[in-house]
Amino acid sequence: MDLKILILQILNEQEALTIIETQEKISVMDLLFKGGFMIIPILLLFIITIYIFIERILVINIESKSPKNFTDEIIKRVNNNDINGAKLICNDTNNPIARMILKGLNKIENSLKNIETSIENVGKIEIYNLEKNLNLLATISGAAPMLGFLGTVIGMIRAFISIAQEEGAVSPKLLSSGIYEAMISTAAGLFVGIIAYLAYNYLVSRVAKLIYRMEYSTIEFIETLQSKR
Repeated sequence: MDLKILILQILNEQEALTIIETQEKISVMDLLFKGGFMIIPILLLFIITIYIFIERILVINIESKSPKNFTDEIIKRVNNNDINGAKLICNDTNNPIARMILKGLNKIENSLKNIETSIENVGKIEIYNLEKNLNLLATISGAAPMLGFLGTVIGMIRAFISIAQEEGAVSPKLLSSGIYEAMISTAAGLFVGIIAYLAYNYLVSRVAKLIYRMEYSTIEFIETLQSKR
């Protein structure tokens, strides 16, 4: 009797080891695609998130570059009535601040009101270009978890249908596999949503800093023109 119990214990241990080895062989991608068809749009949202983040980082880094003492040099040349020299510096500097000040220099003969309006209009275009696709990131941060929840609900419905169709006692394996496969889409959706949310807030903070620099430089430029009139 004791020998039979020992043999059963050995068999159970071997079965447990076999199950563990099988689980370890499951790759992340295999596990991911067990989450159902809702994983596909979630993966697409993840790819879009990474693309927008990298593209916006490159744009912001380029637009943030400015020669040292750029604004001071422009103001110095304006005070010395060297408008052409100031325009030349702006033309050689490719960033939003230079483009806004260049617009003001081109309108130097007009009234201060017209100069301010022209600079503000250019500023609005520059801000729009800096904030391009950021709203899409915010949308993804909310949409990805919702898609994940939808995938989980659909998966749970399918799991319970399979359980209802099962004759006799329900297998624990059938029950657990159906539930964990359904929960995968929720985990994937939350992951993508968190990444998109963090990326959005980081980019917004970078854009806000650049906008502050744009406002500060243009205000100094306008005040310089006011002092000369």
